[in-house]
Amino acid sequence: MYVEQIYTGCLSEAAYYVESDGEVAIIDPLRDTDQYIELAKTRKAKIKYVFETHFHADFVSGHIDLAAKTNSTIIYGPKADPEYDVHIAKDGERFKLGKVEFEVLHTPGHTPESSCYLLRDQEGKEYALFSGDTLFVGDVGRPDLIDEKISKEDMAGMLYDSLNDRIKPLPVDVILYPAHGPGSACGKNISSETYSTIGEQLKTNYALQDMKREKFIKIITDEQTTPPQYFSYDIEINRKGYKSLDSIIKKNFKPLTVEEFEAEMENSYIIDTREHDVFEQAFIKGSINIGLDGRFAEWMGTLFKPEQLVILVTEVGKEKETIVRMARVGYENVNGFLDGGFASWIKADKGIDVVITIEAQELDLDLKLDKEIAVLDVRKEVEFEEGHILGALNVPLQNLAETIEEATDQPLHKEDKIYVHCQGGYRSMVAASILKKNGFINVKNIKNGYDSIKKSNLPIYSSTPVGSSN
Repeated sequence: MYVEQIYTGCLSEAAYYVESDGEVAIIDPLRDTDQYIELAKTRKAKIKYVFETHFHADFVSGHIDLAAKTNSTIIYGPKADPEYDVHIAKDGERFKLGKVEFEVLHTPGHTPESSCYLLRDQEGKEYALFSGDTLFVGDVGRPDLIDEKISKEDMAGMLYDSLNDRIKPLPVDVILYPAHGPGSACGKNISSETYSTIGEQLKTNYALQDMKREKFIKIITDEQTTPPQYFSYDIEINRKGYKSLDSIIKKNFKPLTVEEFEAEMENSYIIDTREHDVFEQAFIKGSINIGLDGRFAEWMGTLFKPEQLVILVTEVGKEKETIVRMARVGYENVNGFLDGGFASWIKADKGIDVVITIEAQELDLDLKLDKEIAVLDVRKEVEFEEGHILGALNVPLQNLAETIEEATDQPLHKEDKIYVHCQGGYRSMVAASILKKNGFINVKNIKNGYDSIKKSNLPIYSSTPVGSSN
């Protein structure tokens, strides 16, 4: 038996390759399926099953393409209602894979159809649990993603039963393989580890501690952040089906001359995927910077609607990767990319814009000299509460565009001197580019964000004031 976790950090997503006696099962694959096919080919094995733990909200699964390319069977657990051919398993149903076996454990709570797959070794002993979004390392799946008649409290109650009846009784040495790791919006307290054991989680996971049902429901439903807008869209794609990734790449991979690019600018958003410290030095006016070096797909899904048209500026050679990573979250409306990258724009002697980036020490000095400066902190609320510059305005990046669009009583004005920061610099450059696109001229970015601010003399406030604010 061979088990490999295939982890994609920019999405905090874990797919799994399980092989026994030349037969393979893939669990929760991403949309770009070549990696699984090539692995099976290298190991001289054949993909037999594609197991889906649920209808994913944060990415488009590769199950349909993978099954079509490998003549394998897609398997969902009970209550799933996809609009394409699959095998809907019964609770407790088993699937033979070489010398090992998978058992379906229906574990509703994150979604109604959520199911875990218990891998038994060739002796029939429980070996590993592929838990999807039911159980993470340090957390459990959020119960508030079903926009139907089932309340989040009812879903949390189902999750309580699933954990107590199906998962907690498992042997403590069973390996836990979840679908997500740290950074995923599918949980609120996911550990930095990407796998564990049932025994370790029984000791350390807050959601597996002994408690009454009512307390569990309150803990699980309290303080859930608003899910990104693309979550509901991706759930429907995964339920209804989608066009093949190959066809999306073929449609979207369109090199544009400078003149063609300019013609598309009027009706499309310009997404510049270069690293933020390169983008700031020169970019096409109106571009929004979402760097491939960060959580690119998530921010595309959070900030843009699927129907919105985009054109791309990328590093040369990164065009296809950008299109694929957008397609991973269901974004397929790319009108092309600037052929030759930003260098071709410069060569054509076209106009540019810049973002001024300063050190935290300069911000400290400027604040002492100019009381009209607005410090904009675009981190999440929980990050802001843990510590921030005294007097800073907190508008999380995911809310920035909506805040700008408010017609009245908005906290940001185009004539303001705005100094923007996040934790390390990635999100603040996204924010700075959004501000500049929307007519905010006096925008400066703080290099290395709050990581640098903490080391400066700036007055910091947290639940216990520290530093010069004491």
